[in-house]
Amino acid sequence: MTGEFAFRGVVRTAAAVLVVAALLALGSLLPASNPLSVSPFVVTLAGKYLAYAMLALAVDLVWGFVGILTLGHAAFFALGGYAMGMYLVREIGARGVYGNPDLPDFMVFLSWKSLPWYWWGSDHVLVAAVLVLAVPGALAALFGWLAFRSRVGGVYLSIITQALTYALMLAFFQNGLGFGGNNGLTDFKDVLGFDLHQPGTRAGLLIISALVLAGAMLATRALVGGRFGRLLIAVRDAQSRTRFLGYRPDQVKLLVWVASALIAAVGGALYVLQVGIINPGEFAPANSIESVIWVAVGGRGTLSGAVIGAVLVNLGKTLFTAWLPELWLYGLGALFIATTLFLPQGLVGLGRHINRRRDEVTPEVTRPAGDAA
Repeated sequence: MTGEFAFRGVVRTAAAVLVVAALLALGSLLPASNPLSVSPFVVTLAGKYLAYAMLALAVDLVWGFVGILTLGHAAFFALGGYAMGMYLVREIGARGVYGNPDLPDFMVFLSWKSLPWYWWGSDHVLVAAVLVLAVPGALAALFGWLAFRSRVGGVYLSIITQALTYALMLAFFQNGLGFGGNNGLTDFKDVLGFDLHQPGTRAGLLIISALVLAGAMLATRALVGGRFGRLLIAVRDAQSRTRFLGYRPDQVKLLVWVASALIAAVGGALYVLQVGIINPGEFAPANSIESVIWVAVGGRGTLSGAVIGAVLVNLGKTLFTAWLPELWLYGLGALFIATTLFLPQGLVGLGRHINRRRDEVTPEVTRPAGDAA
């Protein structure tokens, strides 16, 4: 598709994200009596939508540009969230319910005597940042190397990715794993000394989320642009021919797969900072399927469409689960079917089609002879 590398669309969407986030953040700092004041609930929702947009961007990178329909990217999103949650739990220290400075409350409750080795260093923000990227990245590299080297593709790869996230969900539900079981990690109090419940902190996190999302959009656009972007499309549309030309499709897929996992992991870390909780439910395969719907609605292979779709669908979910909670899942399914049948290129594709039609019907303006240069 010729519109896949539309740089201006990505820049405009990134700019819109920054502007809206800035306005909401400023509004949240105004007194509640001010008509332009924004409630903390809205700021939290906006931050959550931006974190979901990171997940959608990651899915669009592998599905839209390499043709890998992933149904398990929630695994990387949740792992990034748990890595951040470990740091936030350790930040509580002696302020917990049991007052133990060395062990989180849930470990004290379960009679753990010492901190597991994989929690070592998690009380340092730099270690936590490394874990956010290293753990999902390592899992993605191992999984991708095994799958792509074996030339697993199509629906089989989709099923395997779904099995991966489902297996992780079952594992994290176990209390013995050391991540809080079905309750997960919660009751966070501060980050880097800033109270997570203060309006200023929430506003700052929203701005940071917008900056990270905008940066991820531009970085992803740089990755898929130019010659490498054309190689991705070749791998997607003519893999055998690309292999005969001397390229290694498995290595190309692995590179993009790991990059996508890292984007999703960062989104998960931002998500935990916004909502204040992470539990095994974030691994649920349904979350991965929803992210595919976001991309389809916004426009597969457009980058900006993934962000737009994530924000709009989740906004609709927030509204309709409040108004008609029992009908939301049916509405989500109907939205996906309607998009597949009537908007195969999503909302961004529809907008581009309208612009092309408008350009075709707009009569060419001729310049008077006396105005010739």
